[in-house]
Amino acid sequence: MSETKSLHSHHNLEHPSINMEKLSISSPDQATSSDSSNSTSEGMSVTEKFRIARSVGEECIHEDELLNLLSKKPEPVCYDGFEPSGRMHIAQGIMKIISVNKMTSAGCKVKIWIADLFAKMNNKMGGDLVKIKDVGNYMIEVWKAAGMNLQGGKVEFIWSSEEMYSRAYEYLLLVIEIASGNKLSRIKRCAPIMGRNEADELMGSQVLYPCMQCADIFFLKADICQMGMDQRKVNVLAREYCDLDKSKNKPIILSHHMLPGLKQGQEKMSKSDPSSSIFMDDKEEQVNLKIKKAYCPPMVVQGNPCLEYIEHIILPWFHEFKVERSADNGGEKTFESFEELVADYESGNLHPADVKAALSKALNKILQPVHDHFDNNPEARDLLTRVQGYKVTR
Repeated sequence: MSETKSLHSHHNLEHPSINMEKLSISSPDQATSSDSSNSTSEGMSVTEKFRIARSVGEECIHEDELLNLLSKKPEPVCYDGFEPSGRMHIAQGIMKIISVNKMTSAGCKVKIWIADLFAKMNNKMGGDLVKIKDVGNYMIEVWKAAGMNLQGGKVEFIWSSEEMYSRAYEYLLLVIEIASGNKLSRIKRCAPIMGRNEADELMGSQVLYPCMQCADIFFLKADICQMGMDQRKVNVLAREYCDLDKSKNKPIILSHHMLPGLKQGQEKMSKSDPSSSIFMDDKEEQVNLKIKKAYCPPMVVQGNPCLEYIEHIILPWFHEFKVERSADNGGEKTFESFEELVADYESGNLHPADVKAALSKALNKILQPVHDHFDNNPEARDLLTRVQGYKVTR
């Protein structure tokens, strides 16, 4: 499915007031958006492709398989996906752009699965499919505005509702085969992929959900599953399924780090607590206030969300972190590695207030193109207003 087609639903699921041709924009030249994000894989060694792709994941299952894939297949298919479930925070926005740009620069074709039917099954946006479609379109616009590299057709957005409908028999057969090969207890272990716990009382649709997400991987003919660590269990389920069906190729799992919330002890950024998350459409004053209130204890690196944002967002984006201070407070300093930053912070030479001020400035610089797009495009602004007015349901 082409990207243009994916933005125009023909099953009456699209909000009638959105003209996506007017709304969509060209991706800006974002030279700082990721390591080698705008380079081409042409002429790149397999070792360099592997280095770039491997840098995306906190965990890789398995590295030898990834190296072999990149050496033998000119354009591996990398599967990513998202459930349209509310406003986009920076973990889903900036980190996905960094990851996708790296994968395409390493020669991969990235298929982004817009899981609108899955969001309905999981009762997101109250199960209202019109609202879910609005959120999906909003998220695509954010990624484009912020700098996801879409040149050369290396990224494809695919609506699950459209693709599943067009190839229903093939999809249903896959789901049935996966469900038939697993006990209920194994399927329930995948509950974290939906933001649920294994012990939760699940709806029937939520029991079916992991089987469907597992089927997506083979339905899209994915070579690599590039998702967060919270999706690891269903990706492992896909590899287990290949042990039952020898005709299927085991997908390589490349799981990225989960960005924490702003408050102490929050392992994952959450949309349901707006004060704990930085959203891609947050204005400068909102970003500044949230970072100012963020947990950032002096000389403590472990569990410090501000430092994690620098490590996983600012340094990969800008390749440096610049702190502006008066001469009396140590003067301006530019950090080019996280290790250098950690050494200064743990010693007390770098104060939390200086970290927060520099972090806010860097985040606002990344988010400015998003603000400009939604401020200057009337259709985009209307879409954002609707999405901001929707109640997030769990």
